[in-house]
Amino acid sequence: MRRLGTALLAVSMLAACGPGTQAETPPESAPSTPAVEQQQAPILTQTNVDVAIECSGILEFANTASYSLLDRYLPSNVVTNIVNRRATALFTSLADLSTVPLVGPARLKQLEGGARTMDFIDADCVGILDGIAISRDDQTAIVALVNSIDDSELHDVLPDAWNGAVNLLNTRPFTTAQQIADTAGIGDVGFRNIRNSATLSRPLEALFSAINAIPGNGSYGATALRHFDWWNIAIQNHRYRDQKICFGLEPSSVPYGATIRPNLADAAEVRDAVESAIGYVNGDTLIPAPVRTAGLANLDALTQGRSFKGCILTYENDPWSRNTVHIFVDTVNGFSVMTETWWAE
Repeated sequence: MRRLGTALLAVSMLAACGPGTQAETPPESAPSTPAVEQQQAPILTQTNVDVAIECSGILEFANTASYSLLDRYLPSNVVTNIVNRRATALFTSLADLSTVPLVGPARLKQLEGGARTMDFIDADCVGILDGIAISRDDQTAIVALVNSIDDSELHDVLPDAWNGAVNLLNTRPFTTAQQIADTAGIGDVGFRNIRNSATLSRPLEALFSAINAIPGNGSYGATALRHFDWWNIAIQNHRYRDQKICFGLEPSSVPYGATIRPNLADAAEVRDAVESAIGYVNGDTLIPAPVRTAGLANLDALTQGRSFKGCILTYENDPWSRNTVHIFVDTVNGFSVMTETWWAE
């Protein structure tokens, strides 16, 4: 099984040849993969790229295959354009490759077919769907998310594809990512948002799982969630104190009795809520430092420069307890975080 670090490996190989020289013509089949790469654990795509690491052989094929080999899978004029372009700068993404004249979705699929036939990619790469190349591990995560996600979160993940979200909800469960990509109303932007929601926050989710695993002692506790139904949480009514402060919501989505605050939340406010939940259950001591560090770094990467709608809910189920809930939802891509802390006398 091929586990290439990135297609930039091919870039560095060619660059080492120096100006005025040509890299050695690659063999007609992909080179063997070191055993250490073969033994790596499954890898999810955890940055917003358009080629999963298991699919990077598509770019390697475009960057290194001989003219005659590419000509088996593409029209000659397309091959000429690819070869001329890669002579000046090797391809680093599907978006980059798509800037070559005459290279569109159909030609990318032909390149994928050539890369698969020549063993530059294998079954670990599902292939190119709606502008991104996903791995088998990505597919598993995407299918699991779409089959389980709540209505409110899915519509936030697909803010410009309302009909697509409805169609997914009405058609699920799915068994493949291809079925999801083929659903009416789901296009390149929407499918990428779904992939990102399914795969990009795993270190943060591991941190949240660690928070949730710390048992409450009957007097206080904390919960943190990455995927949740914020609408049904926000509209709940409670017997005693029930204060709701919301921001950035559409008028039709504002819970009854909520106070509207004018400013959206930012990255600092989201991180503060997460750190408060960690500290509330002594997570700075009870959660391993690598889990905390990786989770908070992942949170920072996903929230930096972003704006969030949501609500801060404070309620009491009886006179001797209090719960505080922070809900944050990215206004563009639907990335969401919820924390809840509680105490009881």
